[in-house]
Amino acid sequence: MSPSPRAAASSPAPVYPFPGTEPVEAAVARIRAEADARTAHPREVREERLRAVRRMLTDHQDRFADALARDLGKSRTEALLTEVGSVISEIDHTLAHLGSWMKPRKVSVPLAFQPASAQVAPVPLGAVLVIGAWNYPVQLTLAPLVGALAAGNAVVVSPSEKSPATAAALQELLPAALDGEGVAVVEGGADCVQALIAHPWDHILYTGGERVGRIVYEAAAKTLTPVTLELGGKSPAVVTEVKDPAGMARRIAFGKFTNAGQTCVAPDYVLAVGPEAHAQVLRHLPAAIAEFYGPDPAESPDYGRLVSEDHARRLVDLLAEDVDAGAHVVIGGEADVAGRYLAPTVVDGVSLDGALMREELFGPVLPVVRVDTLQEALDVIAARPHPLASYLFTDDDDDRAAFSAQVQAGVVSEGVTLLHAGMPTLRFGGVGHSGIGAYHGEAGFETFSHLRPELTKGTGVDTLRAVYPPHGPVKRALLPKLL
Repeated sequence: MSPSPRAAASSPAPVYPFPGTEPVEAAVARIRAEADARTAHPREVREERLRAVRRMLTDHQDRFADALARDLGKSRTEALLTEVGSVISEIDHTLAHLGSWMKPRKVSVPLAFQPASAQVAPVPLGAVLVIGAWNYPVQLTLAPLVGALAAGNAVVVSPSEKSPATAAALQELLPAALDGEGVAVVEGGADCVQALIAHPWDHILYTGGERVGRIVYEAAAKTLTPVTLELGGKSPAVVTEVKDPAGMARRIAFGKFTNAGQTCVAPDYVLAVGPEAHAQVLRHLPAAIAEFYGPDPAESPDYGRLVSEDHARRLVDLLAEDVDAGAHVVIGGEADVAGRYLAPTVVDGVSLDGALMREELFGPVLPVVRVDTLQEALDVIAARPHPLASYLFTDDDDDRAAFSAQVQAGVVSEGVTLLHAGMPTLRFGGVGHSGIGAYHGEAGFETFSHLRPELTKGTGVDTLRAVYPPHGPVKRALLPKLL
């Protein structure tokens, strides 16, 4: 029987040894050799590897649900919905469209270059590195892998050591599912990642925080390795007075408190525009939290836990600093640092330069800041680094247009939170400080492919003689007409 999330979360996060993990040098050498052998290029190989990953997820969903409960206190439903099911959906979408994605795309040839044909052909990059994240350790490790395998690459996967139970499951199950071909799983801490990124790759995709993202970016620059960085930032939710405030509050609460707020696209703070919207937020958010998690979220099987005591202590300290400065807790605030628990918390009266507004919170604390106008809210967002997501709740078309025109973020989402991150039909990625590049669906396939231009021109009739030297008066007169 799998332990309940509440029972699993009452003790510190488990620590697992990884005696079976493949050594870095051996894994890199094997994957590079497989990439050079081009064994993953045929479509049937790509599809079979994707199906193997899918079978692993369906056959071992209990193992993954148990691991996610141990690492993050996730309920079975949340684990299957946001992690296992999300990746299965990504695989199904990819299998349905892979044939069309792989086809070369014809492009036109200028008259001066004819007769000739030209196309853009997606070809595998080769050997790629996927560095996963701890907050969604199945989804954020395997969803990029889907794109990499679909594009015909050989892959080294490095799951996060901060979610050790899930990393152990991936280390054991993924190579077995693929019969030890095409993928290597290398688990370890910072030293392991440092050793991996010191190697030249054909692409690196990293998901995590900005600090480590900079380290990956700097290391990749030394070997001229292209990168995709999926980072984060303080994603805002702007609220104007709406006709359905209860619905608005449920959408924000769902986005914020799923996975105990440890979601890179969670609303990080609320900008309430005007007194009516401010009152709606403060009245209905507590009701939504109570509806989701009951009178005591610590007893709810649907409310998760923080990844570590250190993370819990950091959030508690930030909250205390702002409360000492005059902010007040509307709901929540109860904490058990040793148990990695912090209740869903809404804080009002937060200053824009307060502790809770200095950095991405990545936890279940939601600051609310009242502003007088939508333009003031837009100016607040513009003054900060570009976030990974931005959310708007309004009934006004002019507000929608202004928000879309002025907000620079990885995604603009109106009326709902989080949903875009689970859609394989939408690109997922940041801009500026929130990331470089994108994946999911076709965007993931293209991220891990070289879109190679190909030009074919027959030699039977040499129509280029007009451009060959020597360039006498006749050719000089003719060339401008050809170009």
